[in-house]
Amino acid sequence: MTDPQVAIMMLCLFIVLVLLGFPIAFTLLAMGVAFGYYAYYQGAPESIADIFNNNIFYLLNQNTYSVMENDTLVAIPLFLFMGYVVERANIIDRLFFSLYMAARNLPGSLAIAALMTCAVFSTASGIVGAVVTLMGLLAYPAMANAGYQRSFASGVICAGGTLGILIPPSIMLIVYAAIAELSPLRLYAAAVFPGLLLAGLYIVYVIVRVSLNPSLAPKPNLEDVPPKRQIYLDLLVSFVPLTVLIMLVLGSILGGLATPAEAAAMGALGGLVLAVLYRSLSWTKVKESVFLTAKATAMVCWLFVGSWTFASVFSYLGGHDVIENWFIAMNLEPWQFLVLAQLIIFLLGWPLEWSEILIIFVPIFLPMLETFGVNPYFFAMLVALNLQTSFLTPPMAMSAYYLKGVLKNQIELMEIFRGLMPYLAIVVTCMVLMYQFPGIALWLPDYLFGVWVP
Repeated sequence: MTDPQVAIMMLCLFIVLVLLGFPIAFTLLAMGVAFGYYAYYQGAPESIADIFNNNIFYLLNQNTYSVMENDTLVAIPLFLFMGYVVERANIIDRLFFSLYMAARNLPGSLAIAALMTCAVFSTASGIVGAVVTLMGLLAYPAMANAGYQRSFASGVICAGGTLGILIPPSIMLIVYAAIAELSPLRLYAAAVFPGLLLAGLYIVYVIVRVSLNPSLAPKPNLEDVPPKRQIYLDLLVSFVPLTVLIMLVLGSILGGLATPAEAAAMGALGGLVLAVLYRSLSWTKVKESVFLTAKATAMVCWLFVGSWTFASVFSYLGGHDVIENWFIAMNLEPWQFLVLAQLIIFLLGWPLEWSEILIIFVPIFLPMLETFGVNPYFFAMLVALNLQTSFLTPPMAMSAYYLKGVLKNQIELMEIFRGLMPYLAIVVTCMVLMYQFPGIALWLPDYLFGVWVP
């Protein structure tokens, strides 16, 4: 077999192993080392020490060190810590019920409140599993008790929970910036309007569908509605402080007052302050937040090390060249390249999560952007929207499994999958709108930082 054929076999074998349930980070690491040993093989070893005299071990060491010293990635544990502290501060339950009462006159008010809560909490957390799990415990029982259709309610929670990887400050965008060597500030600015557009389309869909079929989401009983003064007070206490914290963090980044890491540090401090103000800060909760932050950060770091090792060996064997030459040989127009690239990423979302797609497969397309004259920030936003589908596309729709994990026998997995389907169509619609009107993604970064020049 030629080296490029070995590279393609390496890629196919990785997908098969992931589908079999092997841990992704360590699968990437093991395959990178195994195939890298072959790629850098320099002849039969003459002694036991010569067995380890292979450049793959030097590459692995360098990739590990590169991850540890990457300043862009410092923001990840800080944003994670902020999210875990906010999650444990009993802020979200107050926020959800106050938004529910404020939206009580709208069709599907509980679903709208769940989507808005997901959007706000996602920006503070950025952890899809945490958002879906918490809202599954908080919002789903409320919707079930109110008589909401189970698949409709589950779809709302799963779709809303994935907004955190798109709406800034997003951990996914920090990872993308590190991979593509783009400005995280411009990426954050580019993601503001697409994120709000997608959340808005979700809410519009809920209102229209419930208006057409009111039996999906019965209206709240009038006796359950508190006085208006109490509703406004609850909103002031629950919605305003968290929103102000998020706006300060995001505003300091977009305004150029702080780097993402510095803003994340202030956000983590702000989360602790909010927990103190809500009288929900305890040593146990702080320890839990630190432990979960360290666990999630370690997972991200190992994923980076494994992915970069895998991608380096894959490229060294000629895998990237095979795919790039395949694209170029088709003589595609720029719009055809974008459609094909996004279709491939969408299909990869069936078996894989956003992290593997982003770290392994997106770098295959990045060198081709200049060839086809595509703005890298516009492409990044198309990818960010597309990666929403990796959490919503069966059979590996992780948001569905997160929700099923907390609800257990209250709902069947197929019911959750049925509830997800309309939101997949909405994501695709949002991508089409952004392609037709690129200013949705590019206007704000060009306004804040000047027109991007290749």
